[in-house]
Amino acid sequence: MFDALSSKLQNVFRNLRGLGKISDSNISDSLREVRLALLDADVNFKVARDFIEGVRQKAIGQEVIQSIQPGQQVIKIIHDELVALLGSQNAAIQTTQDPCCILMVGLHGSGKTTSSGKLARLLQKQGRTPLLVAADVYRPAAMDQLETLGRQIELPVWVRKGETDVLRIAREALDYARTNQRNTLIFDTAGRLQIDEPLVQELVRLRDLVHPEEILLVLDAATGQEAVNVATHFDQALNITGAILTKLDGDARGGAALSLKTVTGKPIKFAGIGEKLDDFEPFHPERMASRILGMGDVVSLVEKAAEAVDLDDARRMEEKMRKGLFTLEDFLDQLRQMKKLGSLENIVRLLPGGTDMIKGADLSKSEKDFRHMEAMICAMTHQERRNPQILNARRRLRIAKGSGVTVAELNNMLNRFNQMQQMMKRLGKFQKMMGKMGVPPPGMLRR
Repeated sequence: MFDALSSKLQNVFRNLRGLGKISDSNISDSLREVRLALLDADVNFKVARDFIEGVRQKAIGQEVIQSIQPGQQVIKIIHDELVALLGSQNAAIQTTQDPCCILMVGLHGSGKTTSSGKLARLLQKQGRTPLLVAADVYRPAAMDQLETLGRQIELPVWVRKGETDVLRIAREALDYARTNQRNTLIFDTAGRLQIDEPLVQELVRLRDLVHPEEILLVLDAATGQEAVNVATHFDQALNITGAILTKLDGDARGGAALSLKTVTGKPIKFAGIGEKLDDFEPFHPERMASRILGMGDVVSLVEKAAEAVDLDDARRMEEKMRKGLFTLEDFLDQLRQMKKLGSLENIVRLLPGGTDMIKGADLSKSEKDFRHMEAMICAMTHQERRNPQILNARRRLRIAKGSGVTVAELNNMLNRFNQMQQMMKRLGKFQKMMGKMGVPPPGMLRR
């Protein structure tokens, strides 16, 4: 979402890195470019003005550290101000009550129903026992969608089709939760195309009945500054506790994310970063600021890897690689684990300088190649995966037809796998030799 802003800020930083000393005159042009970049990203003009003024005052009054270039120090100040703009630190969701109630509110089409399912999935991973409650009595399709999401994540959904009394639905859902050990109720409430009094009053009555710990406003990031106006109205009526920004993987300019905390005083708690149910994560201001400034987000990448990869499996795989016993079955497991991390583009974006790496790179072709490799291996028998040497012309033709590729593509994949095997064997021999010389292998360095 922040690609355009990130690109413009990095251009400004190239000029700042050559700065000899910090003064009001020599950083004015750079800060003007930063301000224009923020405004172009649809950031509230007052927020952009205050942000630049804050950077200017800190930069001019800052004592330059001897080991750091002045330009780098200004970049650090911009980073810190950006973190403060986004909310300083992650605002954790509150779930101390039993049962805990969470109201999902927002305009029609903002992504409330999908976000309800994603939030339930995340809380389920954290050991909670959520119950999804279909509290949108005006849109039967929303109830159907919530039921579908519940089946996908194997969680119960409280639905009363034909019932128009939202408060009655809420009371019955609370009773069900207490008798069935569901400690978290997520209410998917009704939305409107615009805020009106009947909508607000219904939500107020629901809030007063269930006493929610969290009232989360779901906002479509593509709505720009209008999202801030919507947040202000909902906050005045309901006193929201935080926001969920959806579609952060889209081409929105990012103004809502950068303006929301300053204008409303309420933090962004979660971000929707894709269409899949797992494409949902807590909003970390520092990590998001690093992504915007092109510094990557290695912490999030490591967390994703830790969640997707089993440590014991990884150790066994490393041992097999070192001994030259890595098979196509192992390769298939690696491909599938990599898919759990998300799209290749999202992975690269989390690396320092990842945004620049993506420019001009056809990552969709690489993803297609991975899918083809997975299909080729799946078209093989277990014996063929463990012993590719038995793949004669007849078997190769069968596998190619079964996976929808040409024999030439299959041969190319097998050649690349064979080269990888040979490289792993050489690496294993090298590590063994170094071990005899008393040099510990990587990851086992003596303290």
